[in-house]
Amino acid sequence: MNPAFLLLPDFMLILLGFLLVRYTVLDKTVWESVEKLVYYVLFPALLFHSINQTYFDWGGTSNMLLVAAVAFFSAMGLSFAAKWIFKPSSVSWSSGFQTAFRFNSYIAFAAAGRLAGEEGVALMAITTGCFVPVANGFAVWALAKNSESHIFKELLKNPLIIATTLGLISNVLGLKLPEPIALGMSRLGAASIGLGLLTVGSGLMWIQSKKDGALIAYWSAIKLLAMPAVALILGRYMGLSQAQFNSVVLFAAMPTATTAYVLANRMGGDGALVAVCISIMTIAAAVTLPLWLLLL
Repeated sequence: MNPAFLLLPDFMLILLGFLLVRYTVLDKTVWESVEKLVYYVLFPALLFHSINQTYFDWGGTSNMLLVAAVAFFSAMGLSFAAKWIFKPSSVSWSSGFQTAFRFNSYIAFAAAGRLAGEEGVALMAITTGCFVPVANGFAVWALAKNSESHIFKELLKNPLIIATTLGLISNVLGLKLPEPIALGMSRLGAASIGLGLLTVGSGLMWIQSKKDGALIAYWSAIKLLAMPAVALILGRYMGLSQAQFNSVVLFAAMPTATTAYVLANRMGGDGALVAVCISIMTIAAAVTLPLWLLLL
């Protein structure tokens, strides 16, 4: 399938979420509740089940994870540099810092499955399983400076980190869920993709001001252009298999996580700034993602 159309169904769901919240009785309150359901129940089930059921060939995937790590920390370093380049307020920087390296797992899993089926989902589960705790940890670290929250307390309460950690532990120990429970977890996880994409659309906001416009453009360029470029170049150099190469570039090219807004709001950050970042990156990704897929 043409890459321009490969992700069309997923972005159509995002558009549907955007339209539903504005033109039907399913208003913002409804979607805030749905987002909490996805964040606290459905998506943790997807993460746990995917990681628990995946065979980890660490020898074969270590290079892929190395490429992902270099791309991830390169983006983080560039994002950190915004503090000196643009000299934003402490609240603006700590809130938006996370948007240049966090990734939208809902779109990532949907795209991975569409691109490479079960193998793509498994590889994406390994990658996100390793980087969800790291991304959340650094995001909480930056925001904790401007809130009364303790970084370790925030990390221990994060449902994505809990699900990832439990999934990795159970996988290493060889513990598998009984088939009926595993099937139930699988169905919960499957529900998270469609609902997650709808909540992405429902959370999009029109740009109402040009405040911090250069800063948002800088973070967007890092996330959608610089980070996947690093993954693409290094992935070719490392000689990854096609499936691993596709997965790591796709991981790097994702727009930022919608949960960045939830975290910024809960920890006293600039939620409006983060919401605009999410909206711009998500809309722009409808153009940049097919371009990266063409380069694959």
